[in-house]
Amino acid sequence: MSAEIWDNVPLAPPDSIFNLIAAYAADPTPHKVNLSVGAYRDDDNKPWVLPVVKKATQILLNDPTLDHEYLSIIGFPAFTSAAAKLILGPDSPAITEGRVVSVQTISGTGANHLGALFLSRFYQFNGTKQVYLTKPTWVNHYAVFKNVDIAPVEYPYFDPRTLGVDFDGLKSALENAPTRSIILLHACAHNPTGVDPNREQWEEIAKIMLSKGHFAFFDSAYQGFASGDLNNDAWAVRYFADKGVPLLICQSFAKNAGLYGERVGALHVIAPSSDAAKRIRSQLSVLQRSEISNPPAHGARIMSLILNDPKLSEEWDQDIKTMAYRIIAMREQLYKLLTEEFKTPGNWEHIIKQIGMFSFTGLNQQQSLALGEKAHIYLTNNGRISMAGLNTHNIRYVAECLDKVVRGEL
Repeated sequence: MSAEIWDNVPLAPPDSIFNLIAAYAADPTPHKVNLSVGAYRDDDNKPWVLPVVKKATQILLNDPTLDHEYLSIIGFPAFTSAAAKLILGPDSPAITEGRVVSVQTISGTGANHLGALFLSRFYQFNGTKQVYLTKPTWVNHYAVFKNVDIAPVEYPYFDPRTLGVDFDGLKSALENAPTRSIILLHACAHNPTGVDPNREQWEEIAKIMLSKGHFAFFDSAYQGFASGDLNNDAWAVRYFADKGVPLLICQSFAKNAGLYGERVGALHVIAPSSDAAKRIRSQLSVLQRSEISNPPAHGARIMSLILNDPKLSEEWDQDIKTMAYRIIAMREQLYKLLTEEFKTPGNWEHIIKQIGMFSFTGLNQQQSLALGEKAHIYLTNNGRISMAGLNTHNIRYVAECLDKVVRGEL
């Protein structure tokens, strides 16, 4: 009888990314290449622990006052306050006026979930509970919102003809969306396309958001990691905040600090007043308490040291540049190989115009599958590749196989 209770539980499909990672790991081919995983690798295809993270970890290990007691429900204050200044700027009026509510979360995914849950409970939706997501967007965005009973609705973002932003379609969607809709925006280095609006386009988006009373749900997973400049990659968020667009920010330190497994993140909600901030903080605390009780300490302590110590912050800035500039160099080298050496058919300028960890190559599903099956180059079926998986040892092979698959020779 007890076995029959679970007979109606269906078998869920495997996660596409982790499925590719497993296939890559099981592949005995020496020249295999993993371009699927969204994690930084150095030029020898190894995970890179940032030197500044090693230094901060050593400081913690030698701290005689360190304990393993619970953090508060909303996290480590020295971390959350510094994280807010990092994304909004230290002189942000929202911070100085006490209008920012910051909660430590289980990385960016946890921030997305807590933010979505809070909106599901307290946001005054104009009709159906729904959120507008870029098409395409990070796959987890769909699941996060569905799990809190908010319906995802896609809006035009990526133009497959130009491999850039479909700005006319984007503007039209925002203008025609119901007043006070929730619009999810990627702060920089859009996942999965690597395509971002330029500053003039961001200004137009903010103008539409204000005129329609829309709420901006910012996901910031790549600050600094995209361009190598922390301030540059925070520009859109800061502009929206300064213009008074209602917003919250989901922040992750997985990519820009290499703290993937430590799950270090934060949710920041900008309130209209300090009094509203107190009420929002109280409700976020209740929601967090019921789900994780309180967040993990180790990663937050590492980031707190880095963010609050000027010398460590400077070292972190250099580590970020090391990662970002290596990826930018891979973009330039791949573009050069395709256009100058192999003379691959098509326009490949999008490789160097796109930004951040990922690139939408323009390959179709059949071509993407052929690369995996015949060349042992693992990428998602929509043609997205992780630029961090390229290095000086494998980039020529990847470029050669890209050329062959485009020509129909693979």
